Amino acid sequence: MPRDTLPAEFRPRFLDTLDGRTQTAKVLRQRLAEIQDDIGGEDSLSYAKRSLARRAVWLESWIETQECKAADGEEVAIGQQVQAVNSLIGLYRTLGLERVARDIPSLRDYMEAR
Repeated sequence: MPRDTLPAEFRPRFLDTLDGRTQTAKVLRQRLAEIQDDIGGEDSLSYAKRSLARRAVWLESWIETQECKAADGEEVAIGQQVQAVNSLIGLYRTLGLERVARDIPSLRDYMEAR
């Protein structure tokens, strides 16, 4: 598998194996960062939420790949597509659909800590 393509099946840490110079890696890492930021920031997330966020990024990308194939006239398994979309919705619901504000220390607390 080239180091700039999505694996056919989810593999833990798949983002780490992508060549960071490729557009694919940049886009997927940006999406992961956005999901994590939306739900409070990576530092505030449990292992489980970080794990689900990685899976959501992979699944979303897989869905988009299937949509591109269909748009190019290739045959896609619509049942798998629907199941993937439903699974993605479930991941997003579990992670949270609303943005969560991060806890930011006051200027005074920040200055005292320094």
